[in-house]
Amino acid sequence: MSHQRGALEAVGDDAREADGAREPPSTVVRLKEGALERAILTSASFSIIATDEKGVVQLFNRGAERMLGYRAFEVVDRLTPSDLHDPDEVRERAEALSLEMGTAIAPGFEALAFKASREIEDIHELTYVCKDGSRIPAIVSITALRGRDGQVIGYLLIGTDNSARKRAESLLKEAVAAAETANRAKSDFLSGMSHELRTPLNAILGFAQLIDTGAPPPTATQKRGVDQILKAGWYLLDLINEILDLALIESGKLTLSNEPVSLAEIIAECHAMIEPQAGSRGIGMASPRIDARQFIQADRTRLKQVLINLLFNAVKYNRPNGTVGIDAGTGSAGTTRISIRDTGMGLQAAQLGQLFQPFNRLGKQTEAEEGSGIGLVVSKRLVDLMGGSIGVESTPGEGSVFWVEFAQAQAPLASLATAGEAEPARAASPGAALRTVLYVEDNPANLELVSQLISRRGDLRLLSAPDAPLGIQYARAYLPEVILMDINLPGGMSGLEALEVLAADPATAHIPVIALSANAVPRDIERALVAGFFNYVTKPIVVGKFMLALDAALANPGGGRGLPLGESPC
Repeated sequence: MSHQRGALEAVGDDAREADGAREPPSTVVRLKEGALERAILTSASFSIIATDEKGVVQLFNRGAERMLGYRAFEVVDRLTPSDLHDPDEVRERAEALSLEMGTAIAPGFEALAFKASREIEDIHELTYVCKDGSRIPAIVSITALRGRDGQVIGYLLIGTDNSARKRAESLLKEAVAAAETANRAKSDFLSGMSHELRTPLNAILGFAQLIDTGAPPPTATQKRGVDQILKAGWYLLDLINEILDLALIESGKLTLSNEPVSLAEIIAECHAMIEPQAGSRGIGMASPRIDARQFIQADRTRLKQVLINLLFNAVKYNRPNGTVGIDAGTGSAGTTRISIRDTGMGLQAAQLGQLFQPFNRLGKQTEAEEGSGIGLVVSKRLVDLMGGSIGVESTPGEGSVFWVEFAQAQAPLASLATAGEAEPARAASPGAALRTVLYVEDNPANLELVSQLISRRGDLRLLSAPDAPLGIQYARAYLPEVILMDINLPGGMSGLEALEVLAADPATAHIPVIALSANAVPRDIERALVAGFFNYVTKPIVVGKFMLALDAALANPGGGRGLPLGESPC
């Protein structure tokens, strides 16, 4: 230790000589400096290694002994700091520095001291290899020590144990990986569960719609029963959709497209959608006349979802013969506020604090009104993702006002040219040949439903195949005008794979293929459309939407002609 103390004192003497212009320090000052040097030398908190100009260790303090397991006499005048580091890391550092500095740097101590010798700050991470072979990640600072003439007389390396931070980083990475795995598992589970729930719902809702609109019409008693089936079925479908939305938001996979949205248009659309439900309950609705030049920045589809949810709640939890009002005005700091006012029972202060909690219906679960307690949670998170804000003001016994605020936006420039009007639909000519629709589906209930829908069209006939290989054979043999394709098919080939085969065959590449599937997760729909499906219809089938999709495909028999996979038909 006396040898090391002498080395440290020599370093101090050289530093003082380099500052010879100052007066010699007093005895008190020198005593303080000596005490400081001894404190540094004996510190166990960090390693201090001093070398001569050639890199041979001259000082190895107590912290270095504790960290590396060597005694000072085993290292001083025997080793260089590079001997104490992972040789692979030292070699990699030499290669990296050679590229950075534009000169060849040999592995060894030169790789550690090169920057310091040129008065370049050098703090880096390296791994110490201890006497017992264990390894310690460390952060090492290297400084060149210079004599009075400015020449390098040695190097000072100060190291701190970085194990705790590395362990924390490793634990964090493991936690993130575990969370990502859990999220993927949850998404896969929800996707599969959605499919399993939608498949029987398709039969329930589809056949209920057939009965409701069939000829002869149902009796009054049958009508009441069908209405209850449809009401419960659509409610269950809404619940499935809300759960999927919430899971998608929480996974961070929801994509939004914020753009200028016409305030007048979005409010008029939402008003028109909710007014029939309000009228059936005796609830009056009022909305303001809004300047057509008013726009807000939001994702149009998700904004509409939020407003519909708030309006439906205002109708559902209103009092008999109550009213629902929609207002739009200036919000805070360049925003526009949309307010939805009801004349319901209002909310207590305690209820307001629980308003945006998942599955919390604020005590309404015992009442006749159906609900999941998810809608407001989804709405809040959607508003947050769109950069807006949402809130509520309520007076017990008088009603509530739910509001959303979004940044104001400039109206988009009007198009210089207007698109031509679409050709009106033409009725089939008497005696015209039947057009063929091929449905590739393994579920008998789904097949029966579509069969009855197609039978209502005098201009169409339906072929069916229970799996993809047979569906491909039928497509090549009969060349149908449209193909309806389930995604999850038996026999080892999915609907996506079948589409790829059809698109690669010049004989069938032109046939529009509509995906008809219970997979309603947005990523599944997007993947199918990118793959080349003409359209994507989710189960349970909404009859009107299904017929519109079918008519669009029939009106465009070359929907996929000449297009490679991954492009959508125009």
